[in-house]
Parts: sequence; C-alpha cells; structure tokens
Amino acid sequence: MITVENVSKSFPSAESAVTALRDVNLAVNAGSLFGIVGPAQAGKTTLARCVALRERPDRGTVRYDGMDTSRLAGRRLWGAQRQVAIVDPVLRPERTVAGNIAAPLERMGVELDRRRSRVGVLLDVIGLSRSGARLPSELTPGQQRRVAVARALAAAPSVLLADEPTDGVGAEESASVLSVLDRARAELGATVIVTSRDADIAKRICDEVALLDRGSVVESGTLLSLLGKPGSQLAEVLLPSVDTPRAHLSSYDRAVDVVLVGFAAVGALLPEASARFDVGFTTIGGGLTRLGDTPVARFRLGVEGQRADAALAWIAERGAHVSTPMYGLRDVAA
Repeated sequence: MITVENVSKSFPSAESAVTALRDVNLAVNAGSLFGIVGPAQAGKTTLARCVALRERPDRGTVRYDGMDTSRLAGRRLWGAQRQVAIVDPVLRPERTVAGNIAAPLERMGVELDRRRSRVGVLLDVIGLSRSGARLPSELTPGQQRRVAVARALAAAPSVLLADEPTDGVGAEESASVLSVLDRARAELGATVIVTSRDADIAKRICDEVALLDRGSVVESGTLLSLLGKPGSQLAEVLLPSVDTPRAHLSSYDRAVDVVLVGFAAVGALLPEASARFDVGFTTIGGGLTRLGDTPVARFRLGVEGQRADAALAWIAERGAHVSTPMYGLRDVAA
C-alpha cells in the first residue's frame, strides 16, 4: 500500500512561492487502478511525482508498505525509484517498437533471450504482437502511447504512473490506451496511478479516485462508495445529469433521485418495488452509464402512491441511494 501523509509542496517563482500541494492525505491500495483527477493546475502531476519519488515534499511523507521514503537516500532511494515507472510518451524514432520496449532492459544488462521474451509478453499485452519491427513513425498516436506504456513496464515495476495517458490521442483510440493500463494491473500485477483532467477516465477504468483542486484533496474513495455520497462532486461529474425544471414535478406526489448499482438493481429493483407496494415510478430525468464493467443508473423519479415511503425504504435497504432533489443550488464539477 502507498500512503501519502500530510504532503505539502511549493515551488519558487519570480514573485513568491507557488503552493502545488497542501496537506494531502491519500491511500492507494496495492494492485489497484487509482485515478487522480481535477482541473489544470490542481497539483495532480506534482502529487504523482511525489508518489513516484521524483519530487521531495516540503513537508509530510510518502510511505510504501509502511516504509518512510523521506529517509531514503543514495542507492536505497534509487532502488525504490526503480520500482515506480513513469510512462514517457516520447519514443526513440530510430528504434523499432521492440527496440523501444527493450531499451530499459538493455540498460539493466538483461541478456538477449530474456529481453526478447519480455518484449514478446509486452507486445501481446498492448495488442501489437505483429508490430515489433515497425518504427514509431508508422504507428498511430494511440499505438505509440501503448508502446510507451509497454516500455515503462519492461522492468516489471511495482507501480506504474501514467500522467494524462490519453493526451494527444484521439477519442477513438483512447479506449485502447486505457485498456492497456487496465491489463497492466490485471495481468502484470502493477499498481497503476493515472492522472487526468478528464474525470471520465476514472469512470472507465479506475477502482479508486481522488479529486484534487488547488493542491488539496476535495474527496477520495472507491468510485462506488462516492456514488451515494451527498454533495459528491465526482458523482455529479460521473453520473448522468438529472436536471429537470421544478414545474415538471408538480403532477407527482413527490420526487426523488435514485442511484442504482449493478445489473440486478438497474434491471429489476424499481419494477419489483412498484409491484410490491402498488406505487408508480415515472422517470423524469437521468439515465444509464457504466463504471468499468458495472452498470449504474441515476434517475429522477416522480413517485405516486400511498405507500411511496415504504417502497423507497425497501429499495434503499437493497442498496439503492435515495435522496430528495434540491433546487436553487449550482453544483461544482471537476
């Protein structure tokens, strides 16, 4: 596990110091795919570099399985840094795809047969098994980025850091880049940390996420735990919009917002509650999305029937998040 404890970091500027991080606390579970999201200048890259042991915090510490990395220096620090690979999107243009991936192994003095075997495994992971002899100039931007990920994974690091992994990659290729990061975690056992201005990336591949703004952690946790958290900014960004004019609610006994997670809940919970309690549910806002492979729905429902409270309590007992919509407030999105 990686723990970030009260980390602060500032950088000098012409006029005064610029604070990049303010008392940041985080916990990244081993083997997870963790997203750090937020707007530009939020401190995402600085936090990632502190976690990767490429920046020293001014205050606080980063621990790896309890080890205080602020006490490391010299060869011990270098050894710890080798366990954290950073995806560098710049490939060497004169080297083939296989040559780029093999470069870290060559610097380590790994023998030829082992290099070839490792490169073959990684070419398969990134879906480019037949492209080892091609040059980077012959690849699409998305393919180039996948090669950069494979190169970072060559030395089998414990932690892989991808800063804005889909930057400069078209929307049609972004999914393949994110899929490679997911495979790095699932098949190679790496803990993967992704930073991005786009919270949708977290929705597509991350288990856990932290929202950073102006150097501070606004909220963090597993994606599924944040869905029903009142006032969650990440939930507002990740879930379908439920905005509806207040006038649309006047014909119903009451209105509620409901978040349903999982195939069974999305497909059956509301119809079963309706039949069981003789209550009518009308969808007046919201929709369906996915968090990874998990279907998630957020609906604004008009509810009619004398047993509405009992029906809503029943679905809440079965894992639905039920809340009353608020008006006159503007939510802030990352």
